[in-house]
Amino acid sequence: MSKKIIALLLTTVLVLTLAVGCTSKTEKVTIGMITDTGGLGDQSFNDSAWDGLARAEKELGIERKVLESETADDYLPNLTSFAEENMDLIIGVGFLFNESMKTAAEQFPNQKFAIIDSVVDAPNVASLTFKEEEGSFLVGVIAGLTTKTNKIGFIGGMKFPLIEKFEYGFRAGVKAVNPNAEVFVNYADSFEDAAKGKEIALVQHEKGADVIYHAAGGVGVGLIEAAKEKGFWAIGVDKDQSALAPENVLCSMVKRVDNATFYVAKAVKEGTFEGKVYTYGLKEEGVGYSDKAGNLTKELKDAAEKYKKAIIDGKISVPKTKEEFEAFEAPEL
Repeated sequence: MSKKIIALLLTTVLVLTLAVGCTSKTEKVTIGMITDTGGLGDQSFNDSAWDGLARAEKELGIERKVLESETADDYLPNLTSFAEENMDLIIGVGFLFNESMKTAAEQFPNQKFAIIDSVVDAPNVASLTFKEEEGSFLVGVIAGLTTKTNKIGFIGGMKFPLIEKFEYGFRAGVKAVNPNAEVFVNYADSFEDAAKGKEIALVQHEKGADVIYHAAGGVGVGLIEAAKEKGFWAIGVDKDQSALAPENVLCSMVKRVDNATFYVAKAVKEGTFEGKVYTYGLKEEGVGYSDKAGNLTKELKDAAEKYKKAIIDGKISVPKTKEEFEAFEAPEL
């Protein structure tokens, strides 16, 4: 073989290698998100997760796709459908995906998954969790200092340990600043029934509650409607919900699900994805409170910030269970 032919072959190989390299670097990362039964438009949890992928689309150039689950029976088929499309990452929004995610992770060991609000012990699943009790404590402080009737409400979606973290963190925050306040607690057994949320809120208000906090997804839209109609304060959750009723949403406990979905998308894009548990609290800016409508006074913000610092500094361990709440004693700050 002549030197000329060898040189030509080497040049061809080099060009092909560079072409393959360029293709792999510019190949688009596709991420599929599957909502829980609340779906997109819940003004809360699912929308926040989708917002994080919108940011990843804009800043990282990923492509995002979504499947909305009508019922819990859709979770596994939706996971399977995206896995068969060879997505670079599939995100299940919500702890109700737990069992389906375990099954899918086992069936598709080479597929990367992420689950929000639950832990799945599998090498191909990133578990994105939050210290909801910490953010709820802060809005509990705000509620405890705002109430004029010393009666406050909490509406949960379904009574699971996850939602109880919101409840007991909130009640601890109220207790820290206003131990004489009574907190009414009701669960809607749903995350999408806005009518049920409104019904519960009206009953709590009739009993005297002038500030009501929810951790109930779409159910909370009903609470905010009731607050607007009757003129009491609602506290939103997951993302700032003040746009729903600027004059009646006191503040919102923001849970940065958008940050979590953005970070896991970034990890996949950069090739640093790990199947492990990630936890976001006040320290990691994974939870907090928001006041886009400007309804919080300086005194309320100062109080919330004081307790926020105490939690980050380890001076307060926020309860997340009934037993921890009953044993909780707020320190003097």
